[in-house]
Amino acid sequence: MRSGQISNEYFDKYLFESDPVLLTEIARHLSKLVPEGTEILAGLEMGGIPIATAISIQTNIPAVFVRKKAKEYGTCKFAEGISVEGKKVCIIEDVVTTGGQIILSANDLKKLGAQIKYVLCVIERDEKSRDNLKKEGLELFSLFTMEELKTS
Repeated sequence: MRSGQISNEYFDKYLFESDPVLLTEIARHLSKLVPEGTEILAGLEMGGIPIATAISIQTNIPAVFVRKKAKEYGTCKFAEGISVEGKKVCIIEDVVTTGGQIILSANDLKKLGAQIKYVLCVIERDEKSRDNLKKEGLELFSLFTMEELKTS
């Protein structure tokens, strides 16, 4: 996995992200979890982008698309879309294992002036991620835990 952890279980998240029926249903449920006052949804590269877009369509909240690294040509932006400066931003991710990339991206967004407190994800793979994010002042809301998916 990106976190460096090794797992005997593989979950192909792109199967639900690329299916318009499933993605619409996921966005419908996640849109109910978007914290009050959220002004921008920040979809993390790559899996969070289609989810943030789908939630944006459901809620009419604008979305930005967050790169892991600012591109080195053209606009050289880290976050594509409208400005996050001074805005209440909710990070959107597909699967969260450790929360490491979320923490990095949250810090980068804060350098751009974003106010970040909340993270939404479809699947919380490891409950340790919740603790890691909490240490950074971030609160995680998930649609499912991996344990729930394995037992249903």
